[in-house]
Amino acid sequence: MSRATKRDRAVNVTDGGLLKPLLVLSLPIVLTNLLQVGYNLADTFWVGRLGQPAVAALSYSWAIIFLIISFSIGFSVAGTVLVAQNKGAGNLDRVSHVAAQTITVIVGMSLLFSVIGFALAPELLRLVGAAPGTEEYRMALEYTRTEFLGLTLIFGFFVFQSLLQGWGDTRTPFYLMAFGVGLNVLIDPFFVLGFEGNVLFSWLGLENLEATLYAATGFAGFGVQGAAIATVLSRAAGAFIGMWLLLSGRVGIELSLSEFKPDWETIEQIFTIGVPASIEVSTKALSVTILTALVAITGSEAVAAYGIGSRVTSMVILPALGLARGVETVVGQNLGAGQVDRAKRGVFAAVAVITGCLLAFSLGVHLFAESIIGVFITGVDAGTVTGIGAEYLRIVGASYVFLGVFYVVQGGFRGSGSTRLAMGFAFVGFIVFSALFAYVFAVRLGLGAIGIWYGEATANVLMAVLAGAYFLRGTWAGSVIEREDDGADREYGAHSSAEPVSEGD
Repeated sequence: MSRATKRDRAVNVTDGGLLKPLLVLSLPIVLTNLLQVGYNLADTFWVGRLGQPAVAALSYSWAIIFLIISFSIGFSVAGTVLVAQNKGAGNLDRVSHVAAQTITVIVGMSLLFSVIGFALAPELLRLVGAAPGTEEYRMALEYTRTEFLGLTLIFGFFVFQSLLQGWGDTRTPFYLMAFGVGLNVLIDPFFVLGFEGNVLFSWLGLENLEATLYAATGFAGFGVQGAAIATVLSRAAGAFIGMWLLLSGRVGIELSLSEFKPDWETIEQIFTIGVPASIEVSTKALSVTILTALVAITGSEAVAAYGIGSRVTSMVILPALGLARGVETVVGQNLGAGQVDRAKRGVFAAVAVITGCLLAFSLGVHLFAESIIGVFITGVDAGTVTGIGAEYLRIVGASYVFLGVFYVVQGGFRGSGSTRLAMGFAFVGFIVFSALFAYVFAVRLGLGAIGIWYGEATANVLMAVLAGAYFLRGTWAGSVIEREDDGADREYGAHSSAEPVSEGD
């Protein structure tokens, strides 16, 4: 198999300087994640033209969809770790095999979740506080079920991204995500608003064209469900292109159809790493679900504000998430190559970078909180939602640095294969601390929604302190694979000289 081709964009993270390759590896992940949030923000923006009930419906739906998608992301971590450590150790014959097995596992899981999620959507929405019979519930149910129907396609891109990340190529997934987001942004307003009251036509001065199209078709959009349809179609395009790239060998990893046959030993290894990682990633989504249910007690305006505020937070924290995924690859490949000290230095470098970055972001969010929230809501009760959302950004925003450090340290744990350790810290932080403090401040102390905001901020600080203290002990650094003896495959490993692509290409 052609391990090093002109299209192989993998970054060398096991030799030479460390900070530059870490940033070169992480920046495309940050941009990819930014585009991922672009999906959500585009949906929120266009759905926001429908008013507060539609935005609240989206918030209820995402509390569920985010939780399910997190399972895929968690199992994709297994693919990242196994690809990275096998490449660092020079076990190149194993890379394509574990990649194909990871895809097999995730596709099978997505089909199962799709069926179960579609059937249980009404009950799941009730659990997060959506009241049956309301307009918010009806719209949320349509959106949620549409997303579940396209779940396999949504999962498909995440596994493609994770496999290439473990290989050291983060630019190709970025290019593919950019294509998907561009397509989504292009079709979103038409699926949501159709040809009636679509502000896009007003912005472009094409009101007459809109009137003509509406007269000819009578199409007024699918409303909230239209955002889900646009997202699924965009994901479908990305998933099919990603699979073609892997099967064609154009991205360094080259798969064959025979490698997709289930290998139960490898699948067991994927589950050993992936189950804790899925639980870890899902804890944040579950935390959002729990907090959404608590916020629902204080009113639908607060739910809409939390939905917008949490999306803004997810965008601001993207540099930390990108660096954390980059750290996974740096730690994984260096531990596979037996370079433990270099793996640790990669985490320290990422912590220093994210601290400076998020300090600046926190200041900006604090100064422009109302303006940021106001972009995503219009109509009745928009002023109330904006005020509540601005309080969220100012309170939670003060803890962004701690949340960022926590994510980066967790990336180090995952890269070593210590996914159970990462799971433990995530559960304590996002579930125990977040839910406990939010409940105490909001309900016991009677602070309402603002108490939930303080609870979330307090949890962010405490979990960063705990994870950071354990990281400094250094007992987490290990490897989940065995290194092969030096041989023919070794020349393509961590010290490959077979036409590697330079970091600047």
